[in-house]
Amino acid sequence: MAEEMRIVLRNYGKIDPLKIDDYIGQGGYKSLEKARSMDKAALIDEVKKSNLRGRGGAGFNCGMKWSFAARAQADQKYVICNADEGEPGTYKDRLIMENDPHTLIEGMAVCAYAIGATKGYIYLRGEYPFIVDTLNTAISQAKEKGFLKDFDLEVRSGAGAYVCGEETALIESIEGKRGEPRFKPPYPPNEGLWSKPTIVNNVETYANIPVILEKGADWYASIGVPSYPGTKVFTLTGDVNNKTFFEVPTNTTIREIIFQFGGGIAGGKKFKAVQIGGTSGAFIPESLLDTPVAFDNMSAIGATLGSGATFVLDETRDIVDVVTRIMKFFEHESCGKCAPCREGTARMHELMEKINEGHGSDVDTALLNKLGTVMSYSCLCGLGQAAPAPALTTIQHFGADYKAKFK
Repeated sequence: MAEEMRIVLRNYGKIDPLKIDDYIGQGGYKSLEKARSMDKAALIDEVKKSNLRGRGGAGFNCGMKWSFAARAQADQKYVICNADEGEPGTYKDRLIMENDPHTLIEGMAVCAYAIGATKGYIYLRGEYPFIVDTLNTAISQAKEKGFLKDFDLEVRSGAGAYVCGEETALIESIEGKRGEPRFKPPYPPNEGLWSKPTIVNNVETYANIPVILEKGADWYASIGVPSYPGTKVFTLTGDVNNKTFFEVPTNTTIREIIFQFGGGIAGGKKFKAVQIGGTSGAFIPESLLDTPVAFDNMSAIGATLGSGATFVLDETRDIVDVVTRIMKFFEHESCGKCAPCREGTARMHELMEKINEGHGSDVDTALLNKLGTVMSYSCLCGLGQAAPAPALTTIQHFGADYKAKFK
């Protein structure tokens, strides 16, 4: 792990997460004090200048998003942390919250000051009940030390719905409604929680903020790929020797992640495919492994960076069977609000099952391709838009595996 560069995970293993003095001893909350001494517009410009882009699905410029909410006129504004880590195989947000909760709290407090918000929520996935206590302890300690003056922060737990990782469905859930995405525009920075200006960023994005203010926007912007600078936390699972996590600059290649940090394919077998970004990520063949993991570079090959979950398959794996199970997952997790996703995920699962059981043909893969393409631009939210990616990319790169299923 000599090539790691830990910014988000800088305090991992160095502090007791339940002791705020440990965090303060590492320079904690100095960035918040610095932020509160700055002009709000200058603070947002510094974040914008760093070119920190969201470490979730959209990769939007963080400072730009903040500026929209800062300009909005309202009697109340909100800051939300999206900690609804619903992607199977992903646990990078859990690593941060478990081991360094104050870096998240400090990042959120900086954002609250910058946009003029006085209320914040950490929306936590329902499967993380034990982290609620860690976060509540950290929030209480920060309040006692006076770091959360004029900023009331609380934890809200979700019910485990995958769709609540989408920011507007998350907002609906906090409001006590069924978790379903909203039509956009209006976007949350203008009209979010209870129709007030709201910033939603994820855990990893907020965790970068204290370091950017400490070391400067220019320093941060110089790391990795200029269009998507900084680092990214990856969680590595599947057929690799080292099932682990790490944080690397964004100019690191997929090949380095698998064969350097992952120690190569387990059991001396050959590499077949890798899925990056969680269950809705594309399956990437060996010919594209030298792609840097920056957001735009991944988009250029039809893949996503997403949550940083990296799932490796060796030559023995049945990729059609894997995609069939993924499509079952999306059929189950679709909220059903829009017809393209509600009907599309069910039909894609049916087609995948038909092919996987040996009853398919070229007609079925062509229909899968057409249906998935339509879903990718017609579904209401990111769940339905990204759900076809595993099928579309495996048809593109592993077409022979589909043909091998035909009888």
